[in-house]
Amino acid sequence: MAPAHDRLRRLVLLLVVATAAAALLLAPTTADAALPRVQHTPTKADGSLAILVVGDWGRRGQFNQTLVAQQMGVVGQKLDIDFVISTGDNIYDDGIANTSDPLFKESFSNIYTANSLQKPWYLVLGNHDYTGNALAQLDPAIRKVDSRYTAIAKSFIVNSGIADFFLVDTTPFIVHYWNNTKFDWRGVAPRDTYIANLLKDLKCALTASKAPWKIVVGHHPISSACGHGNNTELEELLLPVLRARPKLSGLHTGLTCT
Repeated sequence: MAPAHDRLRRLVLLLVVATAAAALLLAPTTADAALPRVQHTPTKADGSLAILVVGDWGRRGQFNQTLVAQQMGVVGQKLDIDFVISTGDNIYDDGIANTSDPLFKESFSNIYTANSLQKPWYLVLGNHDYTGNALAQLDPAIRKVDSRYTAIAKSFIVNSGIADFFLVDTTPFIVHYWNNTKFDWRGVAPRDTYIANLLKDLKCALTASKAPWKIVVGHHPISSACGHGNNTELEELLLPVLRARPKLSGLHTGLTCT
């Protein structure tokens, strides 16, 4: 059997390609940085992880969502997955209005019904989530509707032993969204301050992480050959933080951990 880190690497590479087209502590802690954390305790004896990644999915079962959900259930059982990560645009077209919005059950609870998918889902928001009530998906009350749904903040960390997952809120980085009055910027404005604090917290958390694998998750791609193309704001602001190494802390960004 291949070492756990090799298996995780192959899985992550597979998921990246596929998505380009229960031991859980929910009390967030700040530890080494201001980003809240969720502790996911590995359940496999060798400490390995198997995960699924999905994004742009909340369609009330339409646009092949139900078919994809069925196949996720098949693959999830085969891999004995530990959890699911969502990269955002969780509910189309405009997120949810509140925690009792029927869209939530119609697009999530009633769709991902396979036994293998009854695991924690860790989610970031996408731009379509921001054009509704962006805070509703972060409200703890949403977990009373479906306990799987875990979005404890707009950006947070999942510690899972072999890997730390850094879920990053990328929507506020995109400048042209700020000209659209539909976006719910509560808790975000002013933009420059929000982004500066997020980048600082992310850099500090990446530097402090002791996990062999550090995986950063966000809704918007930094570089893409598809129709949307590259996101220059992420290239300029986020990419230097990801490229930095602990021994070169601050070389690209000038940020310091305090």
